[in-house]
Amino acid sequence: MTMNSEQLAGQTALVTGASRGIGAAIAESLARRGAHVVITARTAGGLEELEDRIHDAGGSATIAPLDLTDGDSIARLASAIAERWQQLDMLVLNAAMLGTLTPVGAIDGKEFNKLLTLNLVAQQALIANFDPLLRRAPAGRLVALSTGVARTPRAYWGAYAASKAAFEVLVSSYGAEMRNISNVRTAILDPGGTRTQMRARAYPGEDPQSIKDPAVVGEFVARMMVDGFDSTAYHALPKVMAEA
Repeated sequence: MTMNSEQLAGQTALVTGASRGIGAAIAESLARRGAHVVITARTAGGLEELEDRIHDAGGSATIAPLDLTDGDSIARLASAIAERWQQLDMLVLNAAMLGTLTPVGAIDGKEFNKLLTLNLVAQQALIANFDPLLRRAPAGRLVALSTGVARTPRAYWGAYAASKAAFEVLVSSYGAEMRNISNVRTAILDPGGTRTQMRARAYPGEDPQSIKDPAVVGEFVARMMVDGFDSTAYHALPKVMAEA
């Protein structure tokens, strides 16, 4: 596929959980189409490597290492983006933690609170802080990365699935609120099995070469951003693409 570096030229995107895996792939795909990507994760190392790859390919990126469970950090990032760009065209909510796969009765309370803080509470804080900037954009778009277990519960996945189910409701509600009062549109994406560290933790015996590379998801999201979508839309990668 030939990249069009002008498709998203002049637009700014924020991608969370971008130091590796799906987040990094999405950031690279958006940058190849001309967007300036603000990439965030807890540690700087992976972000710096990603920034170098984007710049080497002729793209543009800004790194913003921060802990999303610190609400003040999110507010400071929103203020910095507002000061520099005045608006945010694209917000990709990708950061999440898997937690321990265990029976519901054995869920550790402290870990569950930590999981809910990142997978749900921090996501609401991101939406709240970046909502004004998304509304300022001619066509603000929010894509939330989720999982099939949020809609089809599975044994031992209760903690993670519950956090993602609540996350989907949050994003869908925001999309419904925005539909008639702004140009902001939201979408939920289930990428399916993808070659990531989280996937390897969940399926330690799986052959990683049997599932798709994160770049497939990156390209799918970039095309969504270029083509646009309706609020509250739910997307799952087509089977043929998932097997690419």
